Amino acid sequence: MKKSIFTSTILAILLVPDLANASFLPQDMIDGFANFISWVVLIVMPIGLIAGFWYVHILPDKIAKRREHPQRDAIHALCLLSLFVGGLLWPFAYLWAYTRPTMYKLAYGTDKYMPIDKEHQEEKDVEVK
Repeated sequence: MKKSIFTSTILAILLVPDLANASFLPQDMIDGFANFISWVVLIVMPIGLIAGFWYVHILPDKIAKRREHPQRDAIHALCLLSLFVGGLLWPFAYLWAYTRPTMYKLAYGTDKYMPIDKEHQEEKDVEVK
């Protein structure tokens, strides 16, 4: 008896399609919402993905600048090169930005970043004195 009541209830629900609504929006808003979603997917998401990809690839350069890494220019070049090879070099640039060269201070006298122009200016100042 219970099985026949359950079956008849399910059959009645399936035969009354007017009561079922597949959308959370009213009928007159479905097209507008679909247009909005399509614009977001076609325009906004690609721009956001490109911006995110770019940000991830310049992140090691920003880290190297903040930490005054002595090889900052080389890290910057590796970040740009990584953009052209599909991001394969990005992990190396990221690791390089967080490490310090071991014998750099012994060889160059400092382990802080010094711009190339500043190095040449200091060499000229030493020659003048």
